[in-house]
Amino acid sequence: MVKATFESKEHCYGSRRLLGALRDEGVSIGRFKVRRLMKQQGLRPIWKRKFIHTTDSKHNLPVAENLLNRQFNPKAINQSWVADITYIRTRSGWVYLAAVMDLFSRKIVGWAMAPHMRAEMVTSAMQLAIARRQPEPGLIAHSDRGSQYAGAAYQSLLTRNGMRCSMSRKGNCWDNAVVERFFLNLKMERTWRKDYANHGEAIKDITDYIVRFYNEGRLHSTLGNMTPNQYERQAA
Repeated sequence: MVKATFESKEHCYGSRRLLGALRDEGVSIGRFKVRRLMKQQGLRPIWKRKFIHTTDSKHNLPVAENLLNRQFNPKAINQSWVADITYIRTRSGWVYLAAVMDLFSRKIVGWAMAPHMRAEMVTSAMQLAIARRQPEPGLIAHSDRGSQYAGAAYQSLLTRNGMRCSMSRKGNCWDNAVVERFFLNLKMERTWRKDYANHGEAIKDITDYIVRFYNEGRLHSTLGNMTPNQYERQAA
């Protein structure tokens, strides 16, 4: 049972998170036993790699103040969203992912992928989030100072939907740490283990990770060992 659950979670869970998954399945077991069985069966979660933060903040566009101010735990959905960009290697070149996360549940509510980092990609990700969530005016939309987020297309989208723009302080990745942690998990748990032949293959697999594994299946200690979807359902 321990091995089957470990494998169903794509070899990503350590003993603490695996314990939560087993208990969700109705298995009565303690953490020390889980740890012992994992050791006996050679079940080791994937190790992390060094995370390199990159940003495109060398521009003369207006920059918003940091309204979020590291308040990463709002009291309800659609109060604070965070957005960022990362990159994934394929044999056909880099593919880029723009993601939007609702901090309340850590759910990825919007995303877009493309072989470039132009403004239309981040705008598409936010448009998807808005269409899916229909937030009330006043939501904080936080990002770094990248030109894609400071540009007219993205800023106009926020304004039209009554959203308040917030941006990280210059050179301070900790101001957007939660979505950057999502990117680290994505790479550690999925993309670093794959050799994507092309952009389409990567896009399909990353979409599966977001929809099936992360939003629906990945337990978060911050959420009381619930998945983002579970957390939103119990809060409804």
